[in-house]
Amino acid sequence: MRVTVEIDDAGVAHVEMCRGSGNAIDLATARGLLEAARECEAARVRAVLLTGRGSSFCVGGDLKEFAAVSGEGLAGHLTDVTGALHGALRIFAGLDAPLVAAVQGAVAGAGLGLAMAADLGFAAADAHFTAAYTAIGFSPDAGVSWLLPRLVGPKRALDLLLTNRRVSAAEALEIGLVSRVVAPERLRQEAEGAARTLARGATEAYGVTRRLVAGAFSAGLDEQLDAEARRLAAAAVSGEGREGMAAFLGRRRPDFTRAAAR
Repeated sequence: MRVTVEIDDAGVAHVEMCRGSGNAIDLATARGLLEAARECEAARVRAVLLTGRGSSFCVGGDLKEFAAVSGEGLAGHLTDVTGALHGALRIFAGLDAPLVAAVQGAVAGAGLGLAMAADLGFAAADAHFTAAYTAIGFSPDAGVSWLLPRLVGPKRALDLLLTNRRVSAAEALEIGLVSRVVAPERLRQEAEGAARTLARGATEAYGVTRRLVAGAFSAGLDEQLDAEARRLAAAAVSGEGREGMAAFLGRRRPDFTRAAAR
């Protein structure tokens, strides 16, 4: 089992890569992530916590597996790997449930894409980030060419992609690759706490907000304003919106989990 999924009573899906060897992504791991994403989608989870077991979160693709594929078969094999991995990323991006990632050690290649895909990214203070693709004559996958320019800007993205320089956790926070940097011994605790807090929140509103932000870079201002107006009107009359307003006016904490159950 290269990827495990456990859904707790709060509706948090704990998705963990547990392959060993830096959680390098081979075909089985990519398929495991896709199955995990499908399970989260089917269970309508309220938050997802993505982690990697061991000293490193994810070092990228499994070059040993790739090298073992003979001749022209490698292109087809990599298409299968990216097909599964990208399928997982598409599902995670389409969920209402926010994605939280906790990363430690080496974060490289596709691991960088997985880390950047998170809405909240927690990094251990000793984590380090490297694009790594062009260093071996490859080009990016796992959404790296889409996510990285949006997070750090196109010039800095090209710097990281072309030079493959190592980025410390402190710099990653400064340039927007991660949301927070924490002591290594508190990484899981902090990330899980954030996931649990999000799981108590307005999941449908989170989903709308995620999609509005994702679409903002391709939409004009008029289009974005129209989308915001439509979405806000729909949210206000939803179960979550009614519960949120009632709680505010009643000076109590909203119970969004109850609103979702109605």
